[in-house]
Amino acid sequence: MMKTNKISSLYVHIPFCESICDYCDFTKLQYFHNFATEYITKLKEEILSLNIKHKLKTIFVGGGTPTSLEDDLFEDILSFLQILICKNGEFTIECNPESLTLNKVKIMKKYGVNRVSIGVESTNDKILKSINRNHTFCDVISCIDILKEYDITNINVDLILGLPNVSEKMLINDIDNIISLGPQHISCYGLTVREHTVFFNKNILPPKDDQLRKMYDIVNKKLISNGFIHYEVSNWCKKNKMCKHNLTYWKNEQYYGVGLGASGYINNIRYTNTKNFSSYLKDYNIKDNSEVVDIKDDKTYFIMLNLRTILGIDLNEYKRKFNEDLYILNKDYIDTLVKKKYLIFDKKTQKIIPTYKGMMTLDQIIINLI
Repeated sequence: MMKTNKISSLYVHIPFCESICDYCDFTKLQYFHNFATEYITKLKEEILSLNIKHKLKTIFVGGGTPTSLEDDLFEDILSFLQILICKNGEFTIECNPESLTLNKVKIMKKYGVNRVSIGVESTNDKILKSINRNHTFCDVISCIDILKEYDITNINVDLILGLPNVSEKMLINDIDNIISLGPQHISCYGLTVREHTVFFNKNILPPKDDQLRKMYDIVNKKLISNGFIHYEVSNWCKKNKMCKHNLTYWKNEQYYGVGLGASGYINNIRYTNTKNFSSYLKDYNIKDNSEVVDIKDDKTYFIMLNLRTILGIDLNEYKRKFNEDLYILNKDYIDTLVKKKYLIFDKKTQKIIPTYKGMMTLDQIIINLI
C-alpha cells in the first residue's frame, strides 16, 4: 500500500467564459447568472464534502475564466476559499484582461489572493481578434498596472506558440512586449487543435514538431538573457517564483480537484469530475473517469512528472518509495544521455535533471526509462 501524505493543494474549476475562444477545448460554457449562482453553491458543497481539516499550501482557481463571475459571486467563492489557505500560502486566480476590473482586484486583495495568471496569448491586436479574444495589449498593460497598484506582483502571463499567421518576427515582438510588462512568470504553450473547436472545423493545423522547437528556442534564448529561469518544459520564472501549485503536479504529489471537469489525485486515485453541467449540479460525485494508481503506475507518473522540471528525479526518494535503484537499472542509458547533454547527473544530491535540450525531447527519454 502506497503511503499518502497530507494533501496540501486544491484546484478549483470555474467553467464560465464571456466568450469562447476559437482554439479552446477546456471544460467551459457561456456565462449566465442563474447557472453561475447554482454552480457556486454546488462547488462549495463539494469542497465541504472533502472535510479538509488542515490549512492548504496552495489554492489555484482556474477555468474557464474565474473573473467572468459577477462581483458578488466572485467575492462569495474567494471568501469561502480564504479560510482554507495557510498564512504564507500561494493563492492563484486565472483571469482574462477584459474581465479583470478594479473592483475584482480589490476583492482579490481583500481575500488574500497573491498570484494572478493572465491569459494574454498574443500581444498583437490583429491576431487576438482573429482568434476571438476580446482584449487588446493595452488592456493587458492596464490590468498589470492595477494589480501592481494593489501590491499583487506575482504575475504569470500565458502565451500560445504557433497561432495562425504569427511570423518569427511577431513572436520576438510578443516576447519583448511580455518582458516589458515585468511578470515574474511566463508560460508558453504550443497550439493544440482538438475536435469541437473552431480551429478544428476550419482545418487549422498546429505547428509541426520542428517548427515548435524553433519557437521554443527563440523564446528560451530571449527569456534566459532577461533573467528568467527555464524550470519546466513550458514555464519560465524569475528567481524563487516557480508556481508552487503546479510543482505539486510535477512532483507527483496528491491534490484535491473540485468543480466541473476538474481532475484530482486523492488516496491513490486519479479522477476527473463529470464535464456535464446538469449532471454536476445534480451530483458532484459523478466522475468521467477514475484510475486506481498501483505501484507500476506510480513509478511511471513519478518518472514522467519529475523529469519535467529542473528539480529532476531524486534517486534517493525513488529508492525509498519503490525499493529499487533507478540509476542502476538504467545506468547505460542514463550515462549516454548525460554524455550527450540531455540530462545532468548530480552525484552529490543524487538527482537526475533534464537540460533544456532534454526537456525538448522528453517524451522519448521517458518512454525509454519507463
